[in-house]
Amino acid sequence: MSTAGATSNTTTLNRFHSAVNSGDLEVISKAIDEFCAPDMLFHAPVPMGATGAQALKRVWEVLLHAFPDIHVAVEETIAEGGKVVSRNTVTGTHRGEYQGLPPTGRTVTYSEIFIFRFVDGRIAEIRGVVDVLAQLRQLGARPS
Repeated sequence: MSTAGATSNTTTLNRFHSAVNSGDLEVISKAIDEFCAPDMLFHAPVPMGATGAQALKRVWEVLLHAFPDIHVAVEETIAEGGKVVSRNTVTGTHRGEYQGLPPTGRTVTYSEIFIFRFVDGRIAEIRGVVDVLAQLRQLGARPS
């Protein structure tokens, strides 16, 4: 893939992150429909019972319910060929039920790294590592 293709993929991912940071589930859902292949492969901690783009929509539904002010700050992006890697810092306030935990009002800050594989300008595969342990410790669900 050319440098222009890698740049285009990075631009697409930036647009996706802008939608995610809108805090509006409808905007996020439309962005997923626009930027992700419907049968996208999703390798990350996701709710069971959904696959592809639907799984990603479900993740954002759960996250926005639990952390209505969630914000993904992109710290670093690396693009090569058809892949874009994004290292992010996520922040939010626990205002809704999350993983069985009632709202605590606590803020969380945690790290994540995602590898996005693009095919024909759309996200075809996502591999993610999310620091869920840090998240749960900050919510008081796990000892420090």
